[in-house]
Amino acid sequence: MAEEIRNNEYKNFIHAFIEEDIAEGGQYAGMTVHTRFPPEPNGYLHIGHCKALCIDFGTAEKFGGLCNLRMDDTNPTKEDVEYVEAIKEDIHWLGFDWGDRFYYASQYFDKMYECAEELIRKGLAYVCELTPEQMREYRGDLTTPARSPYRDRPIEESLDLFRRMKAGEFPNGAMTLRAKIDLASGNFNMRDPAIYRINHMPHHATGDKWCIYPMYDFAHPIEDAMEHITHSLCSLEFEAHRPLYNWVVEHCSLPAKPRQIEFARLGIDHTVMSKRKLRQLVELGKVSGWDDPRMPTLCGLRRRGYTPMSIRNFCERIGVAKTASTVEYAFLEHCLREDLNETAQRVMAVLHPVKLVLTNYPEGQTETFEVENNPNRPEDGTREVSFSRELWIEAEDFLETPIPKYKRLYPGNEVRLKGAYLVTCTGCKKNEDGSIAEIYAEYDPESRGGNPADGRKVKGATIHWVDAATAKDAEVRLYDNLFSDAEPDAADKNFLDCLNPASLEVLENCKVEASLAGAEAPGRFQFMRLGYFCLDSKDSRPDRLVFNRSVSLKDSFKA
Repeated sequence: MAEEIRNNEYKNFIHAFIEEDIAEGGQYAGMTVHTRFPPEPNGYLHIGHCKALCIDFGTAEKFGGLCNLRMDDTNPTKEDVEYVEAIKEDIHWLGFDWGDRFYYASQYFDKMYECAEELIRKGLAYVCELTPEQMREYRGDLTTPARSPYRDRPIEESLDLFRRMKAGEFPNGAMTLRAKIDLASGNFNMRDPAIYRINHMPHHATGDKWCIYPMYDFAHPIEDAMEHITHSLCSLEFEAHRPLYNWVVEHCSLPAKPRQIEFARLGIDHTVMSKRKLRQLVELGKVSGWDDPRMPTLCGLRRRGYTPMSIRNFCERIGVAKTASTVEYAFLEHCLREDLNETAQRVMAVLHPVKLVLTNYPEGQTETFEVENNPNRPEDGTREVSFSRELWIEAEDFLETPIPKYKRLYPGNEVRLKGAYLVTCTGCKKNEDGSIAEIYAEYDPESRGGNPADGRKVKGATIHWVDAATAKDAEVRLYDNLFSDAEPDAADKNFLDCLNPASLEVLENCKVEASLAGAEAPGRFQFMRLGYFCLDSKDSRPDRLVFNRSVSLKDSFKA
């Protein structure tokens, strides 16, 4: 996959097609490239949608064109305003904008009906009374054509029945309007597909005006043409539907003739991207909501600390291909780590605190050290951190009896406290259960800044710390893959059986440096030696800090 990512970085067949189309002599020569992003407002956008979103908006951006945002509400279900607003927020968060080009598919219902009647009058559509069961029975196979006893119904009769369907005279399933194309076609989408069905259900936008609704394959090209879309960019499952798309454009009186181009969907390991399955996770309480930081939704990734730049870089670098493939989740993490390494402020935090007492440091004395906020961005400046006799350090930074090659604190060993002093461990005090209560050390007052006055070499490690006198308590949530199985979506598996029981670990009473007391979400930080973290946008408050681990420091992606 790594090799494929490198190759795809510079190859985009969609852009090559568009360059041909807008060149002199091309079908769209002299025209503005115009794309659209048509999400169905029945759930939240996830990382899979994001690939399509970046292709649609990014292509328009590349060619100085336009991209519409269109809610695909052809089904007469109750639209949830929450989803519409969330979709808008996600797109804006990624840095894209549709200007005043926001539409609903239902705006074109009148035009779709007009086109349907036009096809009937041309002898290219007919009302069929086969039941859904009969439709399947008469569909035929690769060697047997489909059939319908209603195919040669007179035009006036079909027109009359279609208008009566619209008037609500017939129950659901009694009739459909079918395009008259080719019952023997090797492409089953062309075997006289249904283009209208009866559904006595009110629509969120049109109310009870309609009891017949267009099928998506019929509605899609009409919507595109009405908005003067030049390039209708779709995922690969629509490739077999393209002949029907072109047939509708060719035979209906429409103001434009869009071109449909397909690309492979995004697949990521350890992830499911079916809205139905994601909804199950929410409704069954397997996650805390659509914005749970373990979810592949954009709102979940945002809450976890992902940046717009990291996601856009990910989508750009995996490329646009015709062949379906699965990308490693580790590559998405790699893109985030790259971005945060350049932009995140460095701070000190201790997740599993144990107290370090500097026995020769004057009691009651405090001092401050100036530390850089980001070594990669000198312009981000420095901050002051306080230091006193008692500090918090990570429990794993001390062993009473060291193992081979252990270079942190143990009796007799000297280490650097990040940006402060050299200290030598002198021992520890234990609790009744044998756990470490306190660690004792002596500091070298001549080593301020971590550099000994005598120039001696220190073989011990550099460890981070937090001043116990000024430290703030925090809850820290450590996230891992939601699924332990790399292929939870495989046909032979129940995805719920693939959930990772260790996908969330909550740590209480962590210690963070005082500078974080005034931080606001998302407030992305590198906790030195521990990973990249952000403030939780829902649960964190000034009096109760909550941090989410966005990604670890260790990069497992092999480029």
